[in-house]
This record gives sequence, structure tokens and C-alpha cells, in this order.
Amino acid sequence: MMFSDAFMAIADPNRRYLLEELRRGPKTVNELAAGLPVSRPAVSQHLKVLLEAGLVNAKAEGTRRVYTVSNAGFLRLNLWLDQFWDAGELGSPGG
Repeated sequence: MMFSDAFMAIADPNRRYLLEELRRGPKTVNELAAGLPVSRPAVSQHLKVLLEAGLVNAKAEGTRRVYTVSNAGFLRLNLWLDQFWDAGELGSPGG
């Protein structure tokens, strides 16, 4: 996964919404589409971007695909972000 892909993936508000919903538990495309003002095919496209960025996983269950947050994808992203924090500067003004 390239980090720029992950950042581009989470830049879209609809994809952030999908991630927030998936954080609450596994969901299908139909369940996710119910909370967005976009079509089910558009939700599928957003999920494809998140899959390609390594931020979600998909598992086939019969004719449905169930999506979950990829802990490994977010761990890699978090590790990359952590390099910008200096433990000595946390909480200091301007740090």
C-alpha cells in the first residue's frame, strides 16, 4: 500500500463515513448505502478505493460481500504518521 493512496482514499467525506460505519462492525454494501445520499454502485466504487488502499477487507458470504476495517492497513498508516510526533514535544505549545 502506498500511503498517498490511503490519504487520497480518506480525503473523500463519503469514504470517511464508510470507514466510520465499518468501525462499528462488518456491513454489506446495502447496509452502507442506506446511510449515504449516493447510489449503491457509487458506494461500491468508494469501497473499491478503500480496498485498493488497504484500509478495508471484503469477505464473500454467499452472494454478498461483507466489509470490515483493515486493522493492518490502519496500523501501517498509524506507524507512518507516528514518525512525525516527538514524544518530548507532545503537549508543548507549537510542538
